[in-house]
Amino acid sequence: MQGSALPQWELVGRLLLAAALGSIIGFERERSVRAAGLRTHMLVSVGSCLIIIVSAYGFNTVLGRYVVLDPSRVAAQVVSGIGFLGAGSIILRNEAVKGLTTAASIWAVAAIGLAAGAGLYIAAVASTVIILAILAGLKPLEDRFAASHASLELRLKARRGETSLAALEGALGARAARVRRLIVQKSEDEDLDDVTLSLTRVSPRDTADVVGALERLAFIVEVSERKP
Repeated sequence: MQGSALPQWELVGRLLLAAALGSIIGFERERSVRAAGLRTHMLVSVGSCLIIIVSAYGFNTVLGRYVVLDPSRVAAQVVSGIGFLGAGSIILRNEAVKGLTTAASIWAVAAIGLAAGAGLYIAAVASTVIILAILAGLKPLEDRFAASHASLELRLKARRGETSLAALEGALGARAARVRRLIVQKSEDEDLDDVTLSLTRVSPRDTADVVGALERLAFIVEVSERKP
């Protein structure tokens, strides 16, 4: 880069470091089959690195007594602008927002690229290790917590006109407080009603207990779980 105070080898080194660190985060997202994977994270990291290098060293030839540039202004634009890319990875599916973690990882990778481009190598590497630990290391704990607080929707076949709220509450016991929705409709079978029962904060063990309790009710003919 002509007129740059940054040696060519270091310029290339910073870009390669940004690509390598971005690939580590991207590989974890790729392995989890996320919308933004390996290539996206690498591109964001390298692009952010190049932007801060250009901002800091690309205009040295025009600097003078009356010309002063602030490289941090470009870095600020990267931080705010990367939000548009992150927003593209967020989707709404079945009344649940998906992709927030991937959007956050894209934003964090942009910061890693800025750090590598600014020559803050220790900060860039340490941030990569910390982010990878958050994404991969905490995922089992997050999955376990989500499983214990998942929603459950059951489809029941009940004898026509015999569905009793009191009987359902008695069968569910303390779990009756978790009922979010109860719908009773006439079935195509003249002898049966279709009953939809939705509960919140249900763990896999609770699911088995709830299904078992409902199946023991005299007016319940069939219990099935609706998969998301």
